[in-house]
Amino acid sequence: MFVIVGIIIVFVCVVAGYAMHQGNFAVLIQINEFIILGGAGLGSFLAANGMKNVKAALSAFTKLLKPDPFSREAYSDLLKMLYTLFNVARKEGLLGLEKHIEAPENSDILSAYPAFLANHHACSFLCDTMKVILTGAVGPHDLAEMMELDLETAHREESIPAEALQTVGDAMPGFGIVAAVLGVIIAMGKIGGEAAEVGQSVAAALVGTFLGILMAYGVFAPISRAMMLRLAGEAQFMNCIRYALFSFARGESPITCVEFARRNIEPSVRPGFAEMEKSVKERAA
Repeated sequence: MFVIVGIIIVFVCVVAGYAMHQGNFAVLIQINEFIILGGAGLGSFLAANGMKNVKAALSAFTKLLKPDPFSREAYSDLLKMLYTLFNVARKEGLLGLEKHIEAPENSDILSAYPAFLANHHACSFLCDTMKVILTGAVGPHDLAEMMELDLETAHREESIPAEALQTVGDAMPGFGIVAAVLGVIIAMGKIGGEAAEVGQSVAAALVGTFLGILMAYGVFAPISRAMMLRLAGEAQFMNCIRYALFSFARGESPITCVEFARRNIEPSVRPGFAEMEKSVKERAA
């Protein structure tokens, strides 16, 4: 949500500064410049990424309008859920986990955390890896390599929308120059006419450069950065699961497994050890 607030502040301050200089707002309304910039930006985005990635970019942008799901509470719930699962395996054996990972939506443990179930990537990653552990055919270090490969592949795919927007943002000043050059060509055709008419044409041409730079650094760059930060938060959440599962596969105790996971969390959202120990044991009880 703050990405929208920030962009609004950018435009308000630019417009306010222009008004303080007694600028003529009518000069800024150049439909032809909007068409050149908007059309060139959209065309290059489609050409470089295809409709699939355009939809992915729109989906990634809509996620920015919602609160960050990877909060302190989300990590606390994750640690409690992992501890409960590992505790079941310690008491009932690995087969005790089968009913929980085969149909997670019917599990009394996983269904207690609807936010986690709604995160299809995290839920699938946890359940699929647990299934591999249950087979007993993969050693801990091979399992670690498998999980790393899974997360790297997913990260590459999920980073495409942010990289695509950043690429378009980098191109916007260039498209602005194209629009300005076209405007100057038109202005040159009016040389010999009224000086005011020529000046108005040059001013209209410069609007393209202004809009291109503003869109690049005031819109596309912050949106792309916000997407990358949200993606980094998701990567941290997935790595939290990864380290817990690796510790579990090595035969560590449930509390040690979740402590490995907790240490992967950024300090700003990381639950304290005493807080974690108290919450997971209350959940287990």
